[in-house]
This record gives sequence, C-alpha cells and structure tokens, in this order.
Amino acid sequence: MTAVDNSPAADELPRWSVADIHESFQARSFADAMDRCGADMSRLEALFEEHGIRATEPRPVTAADGRAADAVITAVNQLRDHADLTSAYILATTTTDSYNEQAEGLLGEFDMIDVRQRPLTARLAAWMSSLGVDALAAVSDQVAEHQGPLDKLARRAAHQMAESEEGLYADLVSTGSSAWDQLHGVVTSQLAVPVSMPDGMQTMPMAAVRGLATHADPTVRKAAYDAEMAIWPTVAPVCAAAMNAVKGEANVVNRRRGWESPLDASLFSNSVSRATFDAMQQAITDSLVDMRGWMRSKARLLGHNGALPWYDLVAPLPLGAPTVSWDDGVQIVRNAFASYGGGLDGLVDRALDEKWIDAGPRAGKQGGAFCMPLTADRSLVFLNWSGSFDSAQTTAHELGHAYHNTQLAHRTPMQRDLPMALAETASIFCETLVVEEGLQRLQGNDRLALLDVDLQGTTQVVVDIRSRFLFETEVFARRQRRTLGVSELIKLMQEAQADAYGDGLLQSTAHPYMWAVKPHYYGSHFYNWPYTYGLLFGLGLFAQYQQDPERFKAHYDDALSRAGMNSAEELAGVFGFDVTDQAFWTASLDVVRTRIASYNELAKSVVPRDVSPV
Repeated sequence: MTAVDNSPAADELPRWSVADIHESFQARSFADAMDRCGADMSRLEALFEEHGIRATEPRPVTAADGRAADAVITAVNQLRDHADLTSAYILATTTTDSYNEQAEGLLGEFDMIDVRQRPLTARLAAWMSSLGVDALAAVSDQVAEHQGPLDKLARRAAHQMAESEEGLYADLVSTGSSAWDQLHGVVTSQLAVPVSMPDGMQTMPMAAVRGLATHADPTVRKAAYDAEMAIWPTVAPVCAAAMNAVKGEANVVNRRRGWESPLDASLFSNSVSRATFDAMQQAITDSLVDMRGWMRSKARLLGHNGALPWYDLVAPLPLGAPTVSWDDGVQIVRNAFASYGGGLDGLVDRALDEKWIDAGPRAGKQGGAFCMPLTADRSLVFLNWSGSFDSAQTTAHELGHAYHNTQLAHRTPMQRDLPMALAETASIFCETLVVEEGLQRLQGNDRLALLDVDLQGTTQVVVDIRSRFLFETEVFARRQRRTLGVSELIKLMQEAQADAYGDGLLQSTAHPYMWAVKPHYYGSHFYNWPYTYGLLFGLGLFAQYQQDPERFKAHYDDALSRAGMNSAEELAGVFGFDVTDQAFWTASLDVVRTRIASYNELAKSVVPRDVSPV
C-alpha cells in the first residue's frame, strides 16, 4: 500500500495546543481532573437526594425551596465548568488523532461519568415544572438569573419518561448511540483513500480527499470524486449499522417522551417554533429555482453543457488565483474583522498567538470544521484547510463562533447552553463580513470568483441541507418499521438530492453516500436545518448592520450573550425582526437572488472552459 500522504504543506499549518491545561494524559493534573469529574457528579447526585429534586405534587414554594434551588443550580454550573473543560481537553486529541487509543478510551470513560447528569437534568425539569419557575424565582436568586433556560427546562418536563426510565436510558446511551457515533467517527477518519492523481497514485486521508473538491485542476476533482465512490462502499455496511442504531434509538426515546415527531423534538431543543420553521421552509422552497439557475450558470463557465456535476459543485472558476495560501486567507479574514472593529479586531491574531487553531487535514483527523469553547473566553478552532477562497470563509465562520464564545464567557454554563439555530448567529455574520468586504473592493473576474465561492456556500446551506432534511425525515419514518440496508439508504439519498437540486445538478453524478460522509447524522438529529436558519438570520442581521452600524453594535454583543437564554423569536425581536413571517426569510433570500443576478451578469463576459463531456 502506498504510504499515507502527509505533505510538508499540511505539517506547516497551525496546530492547536492545550498543553497549558494539562501536559499530557499521563499528567497528575489530568488524573485529578478526571477524578474530580466523578466526585463532582457523585456530590451532585447526593445534593439532589438531600433536597428532593424530582417530580412532586404542586404546592406553594417555601424559603427552603429557594435555598435548595440556589444550591443545586450553583452545583450544576460548577460541575459543568470543570467537566466541559475536561471534555474539550480529551476531544482536542480524539478529533485530530483517532489512532490514539488512549484518548478514545478516556473519552469513553468520561462519557460514562457525564451521562449520569442526564437523569438529574430530567429530575430538575420535573421539579421546576411541579413548583413553577416564576414562583421559585421569587425566592431564589439563582432561578431568577437563569429564568430563561429554566422555563424551557420546565416545559421539557412534559416530554420526559419516568425518572427510572430516564436513568436507565442515561446508563445505556454510552453503549448505544454514543458508541455507534464514536465508531462512525473512527472508521471514517481512518480511511486511507487511493486517488489517481495526474502524477501517479497517492493515498491520503478522507478529509484531504474531500478537500480536493476545491482543486483548480478538473481532473483532480474528478479523480477525488471517483476515489470516494470506490472507497465508501467498503465502510457503508458499518455506517448503515450505526445509522440504524442511532435513529432507531431516537425513535424509541422520542416516542416514549411523547414527541409527535423527531422534528418537534429538534424544534424544541433549538428554541424555534413550528410557525417560524414553516415560514422559513416555504421561503426556501420558493428559492430553489433560483439556486438551480445559478448551478447551471456555473456549469456553463466550467464548460459543461447543462447541469453541474457533483464533483464541480464547489470547484473554483477557471479565472483568477486558483488557490489561496494560508497566510493570504488569514489576511482576508483579518481585514474583514478589522472593518467591523470592536472585539473582532485582533481576534485572528489572538487565535494564532494562543494556538487556538488546528488547520490542516491529516491521517486520523476528522473531516469538516467546528469550534468548541475551552476555558474562559478561549476556544479551539478545527479546520481542514484546502487552499481555497471557501477555506477562508470557513475560517471566518469558525472564528465567528469563537467570537460568540468571548461574549458568552461571563455567563454560567446553564446560561450559555446555546440551541444550534441561535449558535450560528455570529458565525454567519462573520462569514458575511468576509464576503461583503471583498465585494466592496473587487471588480470583474475577481468579483465573480468571490461571488462564486459565496454562492456555492449558500447552495450547500440552502439546497444541500434541504436534501439532508428530506433524507433524515424519511429515514426516521422508515426506521419506525424496520432497519434500512445500504441500498435503501443510497436510494433515499439519491431521491432527496434529486428533490433539492433538481435540474441544477447532473443527477447521474449525485453523491449516494453523503449519509455516510456527514458525521452529524450520527451525533444528533436534524442537525442540518439550523445551519439554514443561521445563514438567513445572519443575512438579515447584516442588512441591519449596514443600515446603522453604530446602533447595531450597541446591542449586538449583549444579544449574542443572551442566545442561550432567549427563544429564537425573542432574540429576533431584539433586532426588530418577526421570524414567524415568511417575508423576513424571503427578504434574506432576496440578498442571495441579488448576488445570483450579479454573478450571471459578470459571467456573460467569461469564455467557458472547454472540458470533456461527462
């Protein structure tokens, strides 16, 4: 077998460091941290028993109830502060080196402790519901400070199993869906993929292969796509088993908790109402024809006659600089953030100086990108830099999450527990800063290239995520009746992609294994649509920022800090938006339509690249 590619360029990119937290997994401080996680959890369990924190008959609250609430909420926040840091320290290794068996074992050990908090959360929800959050807030400072999150928790009590059942589920989840999720991550991150490159066969990690989708050479993009189509069948049965286990478990638990559908549970966890969701989905459906038109326009520029092949969905246009160096990409983000100012100015340099960022793809590193809080106002930023304009936007996106974390740092863990739909607010805003900064100064082919990167990202978030939502909806429905085999999962993915992409995509090249590619299906449920919410809400925010920058800045940071304390509708109200009205979402999509029109106009002057027909 050809050796796994670890190019010098990838090795030279920044890697994060958590050595200031613990020197290693062998350090005494880390052993103490793990011991403390277990001890804190045991003390919290004892505190719940001492104060009788569980479902009870409704009654007037007392001063003793207030003292109990103060003690319990304080203890929960203290436990989570320490446990979240310990978890992040372990994840810093498991996400970047799945070959590290010690780290994988420690993550499993931590999860066994962490799941013990689930039944306690259910008990706190039932207790809050029984006595009433408003009544408890009158006798407890801690309840008053956490009223938003506790109101939501109390409403959750209507969708809980009996205490013993919630406890049993918490005990079993680490050997159920969590274990299947971990298996999927290990198997897919360790795929060594042979790719027929122009200079010969190379074997590289899957994350690097997927990064070739933005390569300037169309033969390389096609070779990477062909390599994926050849390698995914080798692990598809394992991924299918994991999918069935994870979604089957969710169906059983959601049914026993009284949710009419998994989507209802997702909407509740994201603090988004059905009215808001439906308004957004209708606006998206109305926009698909415009998105498909853009895909066909891009196909023409790449020399295709008709629809766009899958392997060219995120291809750079054959004009301008084909690649972006890491240093240039960082400068793009730095300049865009400086144009806003405030706390964003200087964030890029701080993240680099303090080693927040792990940038390059390599063997054993998971795919994708994310940001997770570490300690105080410091985050860890995970990237798979591929040397494209899209990589620069992704860097801005993840650093946007890091900026959001700086605004949440003074909140307690309970207050900063963000629903995903609202967690995307700052990330999309920062990504839009990068796009708009470029559009203001670029003309001609450079402007067209930037619009292309922006619109291909928008297409992924609006169109591809539409396909993921349709796929997952059907998987949940069918999993109620039986397990699904590889061929059925492939068929469902193809149907979902055909529905979403329509005639914009050359359907014979659609990616039938995207259900195996995306880790989100295995770690959560309906993880997809909140990204669309975040994009369109972020565009709405940016429009308001442009109208009155100083007024916007006056309340933006505080609104970010309250994203874990308010519903989607309440947070939108801070900015004067009614997100239950389809007109809001249509207006955001009109920004996209304007960019498509500009793209099409600029494209008229470009001579298409001549490529061989597929």
